[in-house]
Amino acid sequence: MSEDDKPRGEPAVKAKLPNAKNIRSPEFTPHGISSGRGRGPRPSALTAAQARKRRRLGIAGTVVAVLAIAGATTWYVTRPGPQIEVTGAFGQSPKVTIPKKLVPENELKVSQKIKGTGTKIANGDTALVKFVFYQWAKGTGDKADESTSKELQSSYKLPAGQQVVPMPIGKTEVKGLDKGLVGQTAGSRVVLQVPPKEGFGQAGPQMGLGENDAVLFVVDVLAVYPKNAEAKGTAKPLDDKDLPSVGAMEAGKGPKLTVPKADPPKDMQVKTLIEGTGPKTTKDDTAFVNYKGVIWRDGKEFDNSWSKGSPAMFPLNTTEGMKGFFKGLQGQKVGSRVMLILPPDQGYGKEGNPQAGIKGDDTTVFVVDILGTVPK
Repeated sequence: MSEDDKPRGEPAVKAKLPNAKNIRSPEFTPHGISSGRGRGPRPSALTAAQARKRRRLGIAGTVVAVLAIAGATTWYVTRPGPQIEVTGAFGQSPKVTIPKKLVPENELKVSQKIKGTGTKIANGDTALVKFVFYQWAKGTGDKADESTSKELQSSYKLPAGQQVVPMPIGKTEVKGLDKGLVGQTAGSRVVLQVPPKEGFGQAGPQMGLGENDAVLFVVDVLAVYPKNAEAKGTAKPLDDKDLPSVGAMEAGKGPKLTVPKADPPKDMQVKTLIEGTGPKTTKDDTAFVNYKGVIWRDGKEFDNSWSKGSPAMFPLNTTEGMKGFFKGLQGQKVGSRVMLILPPDQGYGKEGNPQAGIKGDDTTVFVVDILGTVPK
């Protein structure tokens, strides 16, 4: 039979088709899977590198989530507890909040809410301050983990001109206050948590304090003056044998003052012995000074701030009492040493001061070092 006589439709040569099982996967691309009739999972169109990258991103995301949860847990465990809040401008009455859930500790704690850059306080110095302090009591019984507090005194609430207080460091009679203010600087607002053992002691009940009550102080340190502060400037020699002579400083006593054996002048005398370099005082200032006073008649000393260990403040607009003393300090430069000779009408008047040994016709003599003026 010729080839033309063979039945149509059959291949001329029978070729064996490869079985899909024998074809390696890179060469095998099944068809018809998209129709939904396939049995296996839908294959990814990603390359191997892309797949590895996706796995790494997934792991990283899991780690971030775990760390976030751990971080939130750590913050919850270590988050700050209740704290004392002190706000407001320096030199102005502060707003103080003592949480009920915060109880006082048995140790002195000192912190700065505002840090100043002025003179550092040493023991024995005098600081000019404004302050407020609170009774701070721990609860009892089922409220032992709570506290109560009450404002006891505030210099901020005193009349203008009386708000600034000289505080002799080491002599306040509040051990924790003395200790905590040493090393602080002028311009600072200091918060002191004072335990009972370093508080007011036996004077506590007079302040409204119980024996186990702590005290919270907020102190604005306006200025600091060293122990035995004295005038600094240019010396102005005084050569008048009929007037008192002022000599060198004596430890703890101030300058030596010697009255001549002569009649006192009838009129008030103001003599500048050292001229300071600071601004001039005005009648509206409160002067911060060291001074000593003696009686012309016998040279007896009747008052001395150097001996007391603390300078004093005097409003210069005072018109009562020793009006000559206040008048004589007006217009003087800060840092100056001034001698004031006051006849009775400019000093203690006709009544004198019997307690100090001053008679109604006595002339008094003062040596005054003008250390500064009190911040308003």
